[in-house]
Amino acid sequence: MKLVFDDVVLPLSDFSLELNFSLEEETFGLFGRSGAGKTSLLDLIAGVRRPTRGRIILDDIILTDCATQLRVPSRERGIGYVPQEGALFPHLSVEENLRYGEGRKGAAVISFEQVVSILNLHTLLRRRMTHLSGGEKQRVALGRALLSSPRLLLLDEPLSSLDAALREETMELLEQVRTEFHLPWIYVSHAAWELQRLCSEVLVLDRGHVIKQGPIEKIFSVSSEPVWRLRQES
Repeated sequence: MKLVFDDVVLPLSDFSLELNFSLEEETFGLFGRSGAGKTSLLDLIAGVRRPTRGRIILDDIILTDCATQLRVPSRERGIGYVPQEGALFPHLSVEENLRYGEGRKGAAVISFEQVVSILNLHTLLRRRMTHLSGGEKQRVALGRALLSSPRLLLLDEPLSSLDAALREETMELLEQVRTEFHLPWIYVSHAAWELQRLCSEVLVLDRGHVIKQGPIEKIFSVSSEPVWRLRQES
């Protein structure tokens, strides 16, 4: 996977995203404080937001080019997006929500049976969203994204609303998904320990600007507690 942001600008309420970077790792983390612009960056990749300047390129496919007014529609980008709130349809069953994500033409198909098995959703298929726990909703949102057979998976703080036990359970599930499906992903968090377990490289965002980028061990240090912190420049 190669993702390029070429002179991309997106004005926000308090500052502007101003982005020039290239990602070439399969599991990439996006780190920063709340309000740093992490979700807005994902929205640009997914086509939910439009920049005012620049180009976004994924694997040599131009997704957005402001100079030529080119913009690939969100549905045609091959992006699986799991936003913080899941964005599930409350009036549909679990199975209907899952099947909504099925099918991208020309993609290597991830089957419904595979996803249901890996995410342990068999007993939930007929339930409505209103009858699910927070952890169960996260599994459904992840399953729907996987069933789109994406070329890139975006995960926006998937553990943020879960208690400690569910966080660890979901973390183990994500590790299994990584092993089973080998999908490139960008994983957003302001918790460094999550990125250390799930990503090989990380990009650090602060008020719309990239301030660090590189392998996990060069970006973070760990103390004896352990608590992961950004490494200080020497």
